Amino acid sequence: MKDYIIKDEWNIIEEGFDPHLNKISESIFSLGNGRMGQRANFEETYSGETLSGNYIAGVYYPDKTRVGWWKNGYPEYFAKVLNAANWIGIEVKIEDEILDLATSKVTDFKRILNMQEGYLERIFTAELPSGNKIKVNAIRFCSIVDDEVGVINYSITPLNFDGKIEFTSYIDGDVKNQDSNYDEKFWDFVNNEITNNEAYLTLRTKKTEFEVCTASFIQLLADEKAIDFNSEAIRKEKFVGQKIGINAVQNQEISLIKIAANLTSQNHQKSDLLNHTKIIIAKASTKGFHQLKLEQKQAWASKWQESDIIIEGDIAAQQAIRFNIFQLFQTYTGKDDRLNIGPKGFTGEKYGGSTYWDTEAYCVPFYLATAPQQVSKNLLIYRYKQLDKAIENAQKLGFDNGAALFPMVTMNGEECHNEWEITFEEIHRNGAIAYAIHNYIRYTGDENYLNDYGLEVLIGISRFWKQRVNWSKAQNKFVMLGVTGPNEYENNINNNWYTNILATWCMKYTIKAAQIVEKNRPSQYKNLIEKLNFNKQEFSDWASIIDNMYYPEDADKGIFLQQDGYLDKEQILVKDLPKSERPINQKWSWDRILRSCFIKQADVLQGIYFFEEDYDLATIKRNFDFYEARTVHESSLSPCVHSILAAKLNDEAKAYQFYLRTARLDLDDYNNDTEDGLHITSMAGTWMSIVEGFAGMRVRDNQLHFNPFLPKHWQSFSFKINFRGANLNIKIDGKSFQIAANDDKDLEIFIHGQKHQFKGSGIIELQNKELV
Repeated sequence: MKDYIIKDEWNIIEEGFDPHLNKISESIFSLGNGRMGQRANFEETYSGETLSGNYIAGVYYPDKTRVGWWKNGYPEYFAKVLNAANWIGIEVKIEDEILDLATSKVTDFKRILNMQEGYLERIFTAELPSGNKIKVNAIRFCSIVDDEVGVINYSITPLNFDGKIEFTSYIDGDVKNQDSNYDEKFWDFVNNEITNNEAYLTLRTKKTEFEVCTASFIQLLADEKAIDFNSEAIRKEKFVGQKIGINAVQNQEISLIKIAANLTSQNHQKSDLLNHTKIIIAKASTKGFHQLKLEQKQAWASKWQESDIIIEGDIAAQQAIRFNIFQLFQTYTGKDDRLNIGPKGFTGEKYGGSTYWDTEAYCVPFYLATAPQQVSKNLLIYRYKQLDKAIENAQKLGFDNGAALFPMVTMNGEECHNEWEITFEEIHRNGAIAYAIHNYIRYTGDENYLNDYGLEVLIGISRFWKQRVNWSKAQNKFVMLGVTGPNEYENNINNNWYTNILATWCMKYTIKAAQIVEKNRPSQYKNLIEKLNFNKQEFSDWASIIDNMYYPEDADKGIFLQQDGYLDKEQILVKDLPKSERPINQKWSWDRILRSCFIKQADVLQGIYFFEEDYDLATIKRNFDFYEARTVHESSLSPCVHSILAAKLNDEAKAYQFYLRTARLDLDDYNNDTEDGLHITSMAGTWMSIVEGFAGMRVRDNQLHFNPFLPKHWQSFSFKINFRGANLNIKIDGKSFQIAANDDKDLEIFIHGQKHQFKGSGIIELQNKELV
């Protein structure tokens, strides 16, 4: 665990430059706008340890799978969002010495991520080997108003000399992913163009043939006044640059403004790509740095107005939740239903930027409550559009009749995960997609989604489950063999409780959904049944499985068993593990992990979280106490589920402990892996820990319910949600629970089981004694 980020309510602050922490900071201070993003690499040359990363959403490469032992059905490739052209590059020479923080004496270093206004600022003083000293102030952001635009203001002030400063602004497309198989580079040159203050570089991905035009417009200022310049054009393979020299005067600030754009053939015709890029550059350069920055501030103010969580009395917790919300909105804006949310977002290469089940299980609830309805709907439509590929994926594994197996990892709907126990066995991801449909409709009331998209997906998923189970004469039940549950420290096990319970729930929900569509849209239902060649006998088959599924449990302990044989393992508790042996995924052999009782992340508890209404508190507590004691939380997705269930059980200490772990996972580098990129999808779990955990928010029978409590570390907390057209402000403090409605929508809300009525705008305030 690291602890070098300064606590601040609205800013992420690093003071002092430690090269050993640089890759961690490159992740933490990352920027994005849903369309593109980048790690917090330095603009100037840096010869120290770094992980360069510039990414364009949806632009990927199918990197050939590299394994020693090929298995039938194995994906041919692992899709990767590519490290794209580096547009931030500015080489700086001071009297022919290259500015490089790895070789300079650096003082007064400060890096600030301003989350309130959406920009990154870096300030430092550098003494070069010659003794020349300069002060640098660099500000940059990825515009969320013009989401193809990025902006830099790079300023240098000579502190002890008059002399020549030379800037070379460049775009470098000769890049590769750090994890590319066979060290392959993925970009081919298409064309370039350079003028005095504009540069354009178009590249094409190999195989997938996406084209990306990256461009920049530069402007030079002295003491904030524009000055004329003549640049020297530099052309190399997949590289364009402009060199500018200026005679600087001591204490005079020289600024290079760099306004850049990234446009792709996803959104523009290839034949018009360059022209469109020129239009975007012209528009952005006309606005200029200050106008673009003002628009950024205003746009972020609007986002915070919709989604901010305010915590009083705990700066570390306040900083953490805003950091998580900020990174989620930098990663996904919901404007494009072809895009999704990679576990690392735009902050690193790990997981390839592909889509996992994390989106449906963790991210959908966040966007449902904090963004316009279309944002979360687009996450569901993303999967609907890939249904045909899901059916193909199932066919490759021997399933038929329209059975759909959505991929564990994907970019275009095709499975591309490169670990067999995940690819073939971790089929519970199918259930998470069905659950997201249910969650969306439960929250929004939009049953039309079932008519237009949802039922077709649900039928494909239920057809898969029907074929995936088999009848066991020994158990006299249906069973499901050879699976991996959310606890990936168990592979190829039988009857994972979570997977079995999710499968039968999917079939129940599909039957219910079919009844709803048949009632609401009979002609549309008839057309869909004909399209899918659906036989009503399938309903009967599903009902038989629902009524006769086997669920492992231990009656003496009163718990659901994670899978058959779980209690055959030596039952050691996490508290008895020596610290020297943790994390076990870095200290133990895989064989030893698989034979242990230790759990990577919520598994049985994930199912109880999804379906908690089906279980009484005593059952939830028995399972929580048993499994939490055996869970090592070596997945970022684990602590939030434990926090929410602990809150439901009124275990304030554990609820808060797990909240802090998930909230500051990256800021404090809990798992020693932040340098690979941030845990974007688990950040939604931080929001869930507060809203579903401490505030106890649920949707039942089309109505909002709250069971709030105040963590003892906090003086109060408040948040905002959108629910079926109502904008609500919720505040919990030491004296009361308050809900304020900001519109004229009638609403019934249950607080600790008691119904309260909103008639248009108003406030409900209950004193603590009324909440008992």
